[in-house]
Amino acid sequence: MLMDMINTPKVDKVGIEDRVTRITKRSLKKEAKMEGLKMALNMVDLTTLEGMDTNNKVSQMCYKAMHLHDEYPGLPTVAAVCVYPNFVKLAVNSLKGSGVKVASVATAFPSGHSTLDIKIKDTKLAVDSGANEVDMVISRGKFHSGDFNFVYDEIASIKEACGKARLKVILETGELGNLDNVRKASDIAMLAGADFIKTSTGKIKPAATLPVTLVMLEAIKDHYYKTGIMIGMKPAGGISNAKLALQYLLLVKETLGIKWLDNHWFRFGASSLANDLLMQIMKQTTGSYQSANYFSKD
Repeated sequence: MLMDMINTPKVDKVGIEDRVTRITKRSLKKEAKMEGLKMALNMVDLTTLEGMDTNNKVSQMCYKAMHLHDEYPGLPTVAAVCVYPNFVKLAVNSLKGSGVKVASVATAFPSGHSTLDIKIKDTKLAVDSGANEVDMVISRGKFHSGDFNFVYDEIASIKEACGKARLKVILETGELGNLDNVRKASDIAMLAGADFIKTSTGKIKPAATLPVTLVMLEAIKDHYYKTGIMIGMKPAGGISNAKLALQYLLLVKETLGIKWLDNHWFRFGASSLANDLLMQIMKQTTGSYQSANYFSKD
């Protein structure tokens, strides 16, 4: 049985909150702050996942991914753009030669309510269209019903359907109820083959939080110590300012070490974050803020 294979520890909620509090009180020197801002920018997944998405909107987002602020040479690109499967080909063609990856949600995002057959077809459509990464959602209803084997088997099936594409598993932590469930879902996802674990779809609140992310980072650390396998982490939703992004990076560095401070292993699912990071970089460079309207929203 699956639960015999994992030994999920109870989460020390007080200890988690204490560590997060200490992180939020830390300050950075100017040089370290600038380095962190550029690093965070290079970890952003620009995302459009709306019912009113169009080819034009996706094309605009891809252009922004490659041209964040042309007046300031030397800026890194974002890590990826994330779209629905039917827009993947357009994104791949728009980003050709840029180094920006294309991610696609799948598996009946954001609810996860569909049959496994449809979820696999959804995943294969994204991969066959050129997606480098697939973001799936776990079946939260099955998780809350205690059917952990179903959750595990579904993730493993989607991982197989991904082929060479990397799999990010969205736990939708805001629906899991407590930190112990976040830890259990993290362990199941990693054991089933996740390349990344991700907090949220961004469609419900609460989305990503520092305490939830720390619990997931601790799960990644324990998994690495047991298996030697590195797993990526992606907090998503609710991270809209640079100060908070830097706190996440500090949390990663102190929990997992500098090896994880790379967009191969850490991402932000927060499109609006890119503009605030750009504003802060300009402030560090010129000494004054530029209006948020100066930066494109799409």
